[in-house]
Amino acid sequence: MIRGIIIGVLAVGVAGTAYWGYQEHREKNAILINAENNYQRAFHDLTFEMDLLHDKIGTTLAMNSRYSLSPSLVEVWRLTSEAHSDVGQLPLTLLPFNKTEEFLSQIGKFSYQTAVRDLDKEPLSEEEYETLKVLYKQSGDIQNELRKVQHMVLKNNLRWMDVELALASGKEKTDNTIIDGFKTVEKTVSGFDESDFGPTFTNMQQKDENFKKIKGKNISEKEAISIAKKYMKFDGNSEVKVTESGKGSDYGFYSVSIKNKKTGQEGSMDITKKAGYPIWFINHREVDKQKISLNDANLKAAAFLKENGYKNLELFESMQYDNTGVFNFVTSENNIRIYPEAVKVEVALDNGNIIGFTAEEYLKSFQTREVEKPVLTSEQARAKVNPNFKVMEERQAIIVNDLNKEVLCYEFLGTIDDDTYRIFINAVDGTEEEVEKLKNAEEVYDKVI
Repeated sequence: MIRGIIIGVLAVGVAGTAYWGYQEHREKNAILINAENNYQRAFHDLTFEMDLLHDKIGTTLAMNSRYSLSPSLVEVWRLTSEAHSDVGQLPLTLLPFNKTEEFLSQIGKFSYQTAVRDLDKEPLSEEEYETLKVLYKQSGDIQNELRKVQHMVLKNNLRWMDVELALASGKEKTDNTIIDGFKTVEKTVSGFDESDFGPTFTNMQQKDENFKKIKGKNISEKEAISIAKKYMKFDGNSEVKVTESGKGSDYGFYSVSIKNKKTGQEGSMDITKKAGYPIWFINHREVDKQKISLNDANLKAAAFLKENGYKNLELFESMQYDNTGVFNFVTSENNIRIYPEAVKVEVALDNGNIIGFTAEEYLKSFQTREVEKPVLTSEQARAKVNPNFKVMEERQAIIVNDLNKEVLCYEFLGTIDDDTYRIFINAVDGTEEEVEKLKNAEEVYDKVI
């Protein structure tokens, strides 16, 4: 009797385990099938988008009217964005594919920046037509390589899940048609010379000059360590690690990591080799309960910048995140804000120490510039803004517009209903260069009702 009960219980247990295993298997298969379907969709969408992109660039070459060119270039920009999105949905994170993504970004940037300008006043130049021809040919090369991969995928019923498993296990060096195909695509793009885009496209990259305006002699590794300790205020009893940027980097810099042996506190900093300017640093520590006000923290941030040689900076934005204050400063000369020259300082509100700093935009943009005089008066510029906009403050400012050119503007800060905006009107031709909606105070959702 007992034996029969035991056998029955075991049988039920075995059956239950088998059923559970079957359910787990079904659910796992359903997840894998869903992932495979998403990968297949993204890949075939990518191939389709590249077909459309190549054709659209070719169509643009035959156009001459602004009314046709602008929408066509916007369509090119849209297609590159969608192709870029499709690439991001494929399991290629462990496979070098950055050149292809960069190429798509370059096409998108060129088409957008060309489309947004007034093509009646500034039509496409011969150099830009040459750039379009190059983009047409190169997008055709990528299109052909992707079609080859697509043909093999369909012919041999290949699975993207196998690609993901191969990349995750480090076995991508073994024979895999899809991986080999995408490596060929990447190799094809790597063969494109940056100069193929022409001087016009190069000029559009001015914002990304990678600190070329910095002047001074190169510093040593020892000097980089000394600068890092000064900024992070670490004593001599510290463990230091320094990494030098490789030959493939866009600019020379040292990465310095410091650990205070006494307190266990750690900090990291990147410093330019030329002249030894800190690009950014962060002090990794827990910030305790707030003891100083945001205003006091602002004064400490301003003092820190002055102490380290940053002149003519003006606070234009401050925020508080938990127990830290973040302050954005920009250069101000003759009451004109120069927004490209921006630095950000993070202050701990428990003791006022500087725990974060970044000057990347400042270092890229800093220069001695001749500021043109405005053609429009303040009243003429005000007439260009939305009539429902109530102006609270105004000043002159230099910003970088969509064409990566510095332009002098009238900056108006004001409101429409309950929302606050910052509007920039070109001081020379009255163009509405930028409209920025400022963040409202966020509602607290965990209040007791």
